[in-house]
Amino acid sequence: MALTKDQLVTEIAEAVDVSKASARAALDALTEIVAGQLESGGEVTLPGFGKFKVADRPARTGRNPATGEAIEIAAKRVVKFVPAKALEDTLNKTS
Repeated sequence: MALTKDQLVTEIAEAVDVSKASARAALDALTEIVAGQLESGGEVTLPGFGKFKVADRPARTGRNPATGEAIEIAAKRVVKFVPAKALEDTLNKTS
């Protein structure tokens, strides 16, 4: 099950004992800061969580799955996420 923005705001507000409005403002600010940094070609590292970075995906030829016809897929910039070792260790605990 995916965590919605409202659920995330509630979790943050409870975890740090602030109002939901403050938690929402902090989450919105974080989103804007990360997007701005990535837009300018930078990277964002959140210690213990991971790193967001921008990669260039070159143009390529693909196939239309319905018809099998060749189509050109334009080059674009994509966001890549590299998880931190601490996050990977948390996900892969052996009990």
